Amino acid sequence: MTDNFAKTIVLIPTFNEKENIGPLVREIFNLYPDISVLVIDDSSLDGTAEEVLSMQSSFPNLFVIRRSGKRGLGRSYLDGFKMVADDQRYENIITMDADFSHNPKEIGPMLEKLSKGSSWIVGSRYVAGGGVENWSLRRKLLSRFANFYVGFILNTGIADMTAGFNCFKKSVLRGIDLESISSDGYAFLVELKYRAMKAGLHLSEYPITFSERREGKSKMSSGVIWESIWLPWKLRFR
Repeated sequence: MTDNFAKTIVLIPTFNEKENIGPLVREIFNLYPDISVLVIDDSSLDGTAEEVLSMQSSFPNLFVIRRSGKRGLGRSYLDGFKMVADDQRYENIITMDADFSHNPKEIGPMLEKLSKGSSWIVGSRYVAGGGVENWSLRRKLLSRFANFYVGFILNTGIADMTAGFNCFKKSVLRGIDLESISSDGYAFLVELKYRAMKAGLHLSEYPITFSERREGKSKMSSGVIWESIWLPWKLRFR
């Protein structure tokens, strides 16, 4: 399994996550010393990138991209994918949030499941054994409805299409036209999974518990919400 960790890179997009990124990176490397981590920072004003750079002497497998220009979750992940696409050291990619809403302890079990024949593992809140912690009833209902809405329109059969915690073989990206992905924000997570499925990939779900962020503010905005509403129809009738 150690060799599997050495062939894995964790992609973490950030914007003003200085309070979270240091503890998260340390916890990941404490759990999995042979893994690699790539932080993709969107020109944070709070010193997030500088915090990551200050840790590189302690963690040789820690890397950072400092982005400028058009910001957003989707653009960050696409830049991360481009950076690791031709890097022969890596066979597996993990995507996760910077705010501890995804528990690093789940990386190991997800990679174990990936190694047993799956190509894409979704860290799912909405399969048996999964769940959320410290959410208001309103937020729980909104998230549930969002996934029902997406699943109903796109007929995916995946309970958590909006999940940001994913583990997949890097090779699957070759079957997806990444350049044509237009969505950003959390809609990107839906479009990426949907395109993988349209390329013939079977997605498996692994139960996780999603926790409220430890520090900082949510990046959710009205623009992100509206994009998420229109995207499923756009994908269905494309």
